[in-house]
Amino acid sequence: MSPEVVGFAIVLLASVMLLGKYVRVKVPFIQKLLLPSAIIAGFIGLIVGPQVIGRLGEPLGWAWLEDGGLLTTGIVDIWAELPGLLISVVFATLFLGSRIPSPVRVAKLVGPQLSIGVAYGSGQYVVGIVLGLLVLSPLLGVDPVFGALIEIAFEGGHGTAAGMAPAFDDMGIPEATDLALAIATVGLVFGIIIGISVINWGVRTGRTRVIKNVSEQSKSELRGLYSDKENISAGRMTSRPSSIEPLTLHVAVVGLAIIIGWLILEGLVWVENQLWGQPGSPWSEDGLTLLGYVPLFPLAMIGGVIVQVVLDRTGNTSLLDHETMKRIQGLALDILIVAALATISLDAIAAYWETFLILSVAGILFCTTILLVFTPRIIPEFWLERGIADFGQSMGVTATGLVLLRVADPYDESPALEAFGYKQLFFEPFFGGGLITALAIPLMMATGSVYIVLIPMAVLFIVSLVAGRIYYKGVRSGRWAGPPAKVDQPT
Repeated sequence: MSPEVVGFAIVLLASVMLLGKYVRVKVPFIQKLLLPSAIIAGFIGLIVGPQVIGRLGEPLGWAWLEDGGLLTTGIVDIWAELPGLLISVVFATLFLGSRIPSPVRVAKLVGPQLSIGVAYGSGQYVVGIVLGLLVLSPLLGVDPVFGALIEIAFEGGHGTAAGMAPAFDDMGIPEATDLALAIATVGLVFGIIIGISVINWGVRTGRTRVIKNVSEQSKSELRGLYSDKENISAGRMTSRPSSIEPLTLHVAVVGLAIIIGWLILEGLVWVENQLWGQPGSPWSEDGLTLLGYVPLFPLAMIGGVIVQVVLDRTGNTSLLDHETMKRIQGLALDILIVAALATISLDAIAAYWETFLILSVAGILFCTTILLVFTPRIIPEFWLERGIADFGQSMGVTATGLVLLRVADPYDESPALEAFGYKQLFFEPFFGGGLITALAIPLMMATGSVYIVLIPMAVLFIVSLVAGRIYYKGVRSGRWAGPPAKVDQPT
């Protein structure tokens, strides 16, 4: 592939992203759904590519359409490679630029929040794998490991689903990527619809403590733009441009975090090859490959944590700005989503449409049940404000949870934002694209048993709910102090 083709593919992707934003600004129905422009652009790319318009070439007699639709096969191939590269950027930036607080302080606020988050993550594995054993495998002949796609798609979102593609290809189940991306789209859309509906219901029934009525969003908010009166900073200058451009510095640190993650992964794979990966090892006669299937992105996140801890310990925390890191993360995630959706295989979804439907409906029902039944019985104060963020994350991405939280608590009057942010420090390294997400399916495929994941996740699900109830009863009885109404933001 020539550099000119690669460059044109990226420019064309940017044009599709701009078209997606134009549609968001102009179409009221899409505005009401709060659908991100990247999702819209991804579907536009899918329509103009080989999966939709490209299929019209033969019946219409237009041979030029058969080579990638309005795109070309080369362009589509380049786009298909981008998600696997950019997901490491997304995860490497998660903790960069923000001082990591002490575990003791975090634990006082994050206890019930973490219980709910772990219940979402572990429970999605339990529901999906049980459905795989009882429905997908006996009735549809589908491997029960596909049940784990609920957590990958709902909790992990489009980024994680696309980032797992190389591992799925290596394991011989490439169709899992397309299914996960489709399920992630369903989760994101229904997460927003159900989330907004629950907030409105909470206001009408007096279950919200911050807002007493849901005000209509302004025209600029619906269009996804800021008004002229709003002055929002994209980030803070941390270095003088005469020395190095601040954005260049931040990108360089992201690269360092990814390199550290790559070194960790290579080290783990080497250890595996020396132990159970060798034929005739005590663990496996033919050799067992497990860590070799682990993608880079969860280790890139650990690399980011290592870099941030070093900066904190050496008094250089101010060298990085978390808002700037979020802009880098957002750019990578937008490109990733557009490229992943535009190159999704409709053939794979059509072949597994029953599996897609069953897992999607089960995931929606499970997440809604956790929000409405368990969350008010685990979080003693501000349950709807604090619970809605985790619900949004469990059905889409972190940004979905924050959008719903902003509707429920627009002026940050509850401890919801702080509790949610601190929970991420413990939650992200494992679920929603963390180590458990990366290891679950490879572990089941390598051992040939889904119970190696199902049993630990079932235990974790029960423990998280029980621990949350114990905390709830302790606060309600007055034995323990509840969380403060507000805590300082981490610096």
